[in-house]
Amino acid sequence: MSKKNIVLFDGQPLTIEAICQIARQQHFAVLSCKPDFVERIDKGARFIDTLLKEEGFVYGVTTGYGESCTVSIPLNLVEQLPRQLYTFHGCGLGKHFDAEQTRAILAVRLTSLARGYSGVRYRLLQQLTKLLEQDILPMIPQEGSVGASGDLTPLSYVAAVLAGEREVFFEGQRIATQEVFARLDIQALILKPKEGLAIMNGTAAMTGIACLAYQRAEYLSQLTTRITSLASVALNGNAYHFDEKLFSVKPHPGQNRVAERLRSDLQLQQSAPRNDTRLQDRYSLRCAPHIIGVLEDSLPWLRQFIETELNSANDNPIIDAENEHVLHGGHFYGGHIAFAMDALKTAVANLADLMDRQMAQLMDTHFNQGLPANLSGATGEQALLSHGFKALQIAVSAWTAEALKLTMPASVFSRSTECHNQDKVSMGTIAARDCIRILELTEQVAVAVLLAVVQGVELRGNLETLSPALQNTVKDLRVYSPFLKADRALEAELRQCLELTSKQHWDLYNTSYPCDAPK
Repeated sequence: MSKKNIVLFDGQPLTIEAICQIARQQHFAVLSCKPDFVERIDKGARFIDTLLKEEGFVYGVTTGYGESCTVSIPLNLVEQLPRQLYTFHGCGLGKHFDAEQTRAILAVRLTSLARGYSGVRYRLLQQLTKLLEQDILPMIPQEGSVGASGDLTPLSYVAAVLAGEREVFFEGQRIATQEVFARLDIQALILKPKEGLAIMNGTAAMTGIACLAYQRAEYLSQLTTRITSLASVALNGNAYHFDEKLFSVKPHPGQNRVAERLRSDLQLQQSAPRNDTRLQDRYSLRCAPHIIGVLEDSLPWLRQFIETELNSANDNPIIDAENEHVLHGGHFYGGHIAFAMDALKTAVANLADLMDRQMAQLMDTHFNQGLPANLSGATGEQALLSHGFKALQIAVSAWTAEALKLTMPASVFSRSTECHNQDKVSMGTIAARDCIRILELTEQVAVAVLLAVVQGVELRGNLETLSPALQNTVKDLRVYSPFLKADRALEAELRQCLELTSKQHWDLYNTSYPCDAPK
């Protein structure tokens, strides 16, 4: 294993990209075995043991949880409490997180526990790392978390699997954890006091999903920009809407990045003679930098919110073994992730809406500057029968509507739960799941509109005059989806192009600003 393709968990801060690389199995998780790191982790667990012997009282160790914190647990029952915690939280429903999402969740929880403030053993971190190393993925239901007191129910499935219980996804099969552990000679962990709470009482589910959502949105912003460039060509748009001087007077950095990319794609030079025969294009072309730019300008603070949460100790209580303090608080509250995901999903849905409007222009002979109706490529008698992209536009409209419908902020729907102990909760996991769904729908819109704009560009002709970047996009797409000369079912092509998009296949922009993920 090369040092270049590992992510080291040693208590130091990690990036969104590191979590995504683990999730996609591009990099491998490695737990530090340096003596000082091992000692720092184990010191917290020893401090808990000392407190039990000397004082006999620690929240979540010798007490019940949440509202039940006033219930004192006899010392002879303390060891049963962690198992009780993950057992009664085994009530999740809905679809399960997929493999990428589950790896991200495991990596995020490992990052937080490696900070050394959770009172767990190094042995627990080893067991968590082993799940990632062997790709033993807990079957985690997506539904059942309100995002304060952490992602208790989703993370109970992680705790249970560490202890050899419930089910995992392994080598393409859903299988009992105990069977996998026996096959690989992995010893199930008996969770010590505080360890069940430390695993579950955090924001790992919402934060892992947020890392994946961030990177998908970042790429989708660039793909929407490339689609806009092609739409401008297909519609004989006025490229001077993206003039450098024009954008210098409204200097939002992200918005200006988008305009710069459009200028590059459209080969707009400041010294070139102006051709303003189309004085003002419709907003879905003219205002594209302003719409895409909202997402681009949100990326820096979204990164700050997500990475700060990622690199935090976010369970309760916090164990300061160095100074021998037990600190009771609410770091499990996922408010920052909830707000970030609610904001991100709105910015992404606006991309779907933008591309939907561009598609509408391309299809309509009243607005498409002389292109055939519905972008049909049929000729002769077949032209009478051909409907081109008519049905695809309807699908794009449906996907866009569904994306827009989901933009209602989840974070404002706090519920009082658990005997009013959790009387204000974040809803961060629901917001993150909403964001993923909106990303899925917007990627579907993007792939469909990519097919349409490339068809429009080819119908317009003069491909040799396009910039190299646009020519490459046209050629690349045509490998997977030929010119639509006669009507055909497009589902298979759409699905293949969607899969390519999820892998960030399309070669877009060479960027170096801080928000771009390393390739």
